[in-house]
Amino acid sequence: MNKSERLLQLLTLLRARRTAVTARALAERLGVSERTLYRDIQSLTLSGVPIDGEAGVGYRLGRGSFVPPLMFTEDEIEALLLGVRMVQGWGDEDMGSAADSALHKIRSVLPDKMLQEQERQRATFLVPDTQRREKARYSGIIRRAIKDRQTLWLDYRDEQGNPTQREGNPLGLIYWGAAWTLVAWCRLRDDHRMFRLDRILDLKPTGQQFQLESHQTLEAYIRQYDPEFVDRAFL
Repeated sequence: MNKSERLLQLLTLLRARRTAVTARALAERLGVSERTLYRDIQSLTLSGVPIDGEAGVGYRLGRGSFVPPLMFTEDEIEALLLGVRMVQGWGDEDMGSAADSALHKIRSVLPDKMLQEQERQRATFLVPDTQRREKARYSGIIRRAIKDRQTLWLDYRDEQGNPTQREGNPLGLIYWGAAWTLVAWCRLRDDHRMFRLDRILDLKPTGQQFQLESHQTLEAYIRQYDPEFVDRAFL
């Protein structure tokens, strides 16, 4: 990656964030040293891009900053197309429709040459939707509950087939390649717990709102097992 490409990617990363991001996290994402990252930040600043920086906190774009429109490489378009196919094959119907709509919007602004290439490769990435409805069961309700911070009641069967009822604060959905799982703060166990969506017999929002302590979040749960993944996923 040459410097101009790296600066554009750095600008894209900063634009995607509303909060400050550390130099270390940016350098790791770009695959460069922190020293190179500091020089790149300086280059953008000298070219007129308003970047706010604070020692120990990180960088973010200043208010009212102008950023040029997005440009995609062919590999990025292929990655987006594959992502849409994955969401359509493994997600619920609402998410599949949203992903397809987003892809149409992206295709509408592509240069003619890139659009023709993308059209030619449309059938290159196929993700069968085998058992999609069972694997993604209740995911629409769960996604809304996560956004609304609303506690869920679950009628569930564990790995041994034993029935159990739980109330939990939904934190996130994780797809492991074979099954979707809900990560929640279980009120009965007072700890994080994972529930496979295909083992949920019934699920209902309770109408009760919840607030999270720092140790109860999805980030805190994942950090226990893979801190490096957290740094990538929550950048």
